Amino acid sequence: MDEVIADTLSEHLRRYNEKFEESIRADELWGKGLWDVVSHDRQEDLRAFLDADDFFADLPVIPDAQQILRDLSTRFEVFIATQAMSVPNSFGPKYRWLQRHFSFLPPSHYVFCGDKGILYADYLIDDMPRNLLRFQGTGILYSAPHNFAVNCDAEGFVRVANWQEVAAYFADK
Repeated sequence: MDEVIADTLSEHLRRYNEKFEESIRADELWGKGLWDVVSHDRQEDLRAFLDADDFFADLPVIPDAQQILRDLSTRFEVFIATQAMSVPNSFGPKYRWLQRHFSFLPPSHYVFCGDKGILYADYLIDDMPRNLLRFQGTGILYSAPHNFAVNCDAEGFVRVANWQEVAAYFADK
């Protein structure tokens, strides 16, 4: 969900920049995560932003995700998986966000988990290579600034840069 259909990075950057009067941009994070560029003494603040009750409530939708997932859901059984266990108080806000933005998918197709290696499906679109490594189906790496790092195990997966490329990938499937 995060960084594939929901733009969590922009919200994390917004909160960080606002609190610390900085101006870090997503394009400055090429090959690294926000956690890699923020000083150690501010790491707790980064976590606190995620733990805030409203963090996941109003995230922007990644461009084209709604329409393309709607189209794909007419040909495939689509599930949305999210590692909600890493931020337990995100369950409610993520559920409501999915209902608001992806109401064409039934709630029974939302998967809140801790380890995506438990998923059994044909395809998994994810921004985290570690989630794709244990997945038994075809892993599709959704490009995000952090997954361009040399040591991020991104090799061997189909990489897509946006939802238009996802649509093109599935056009003949």
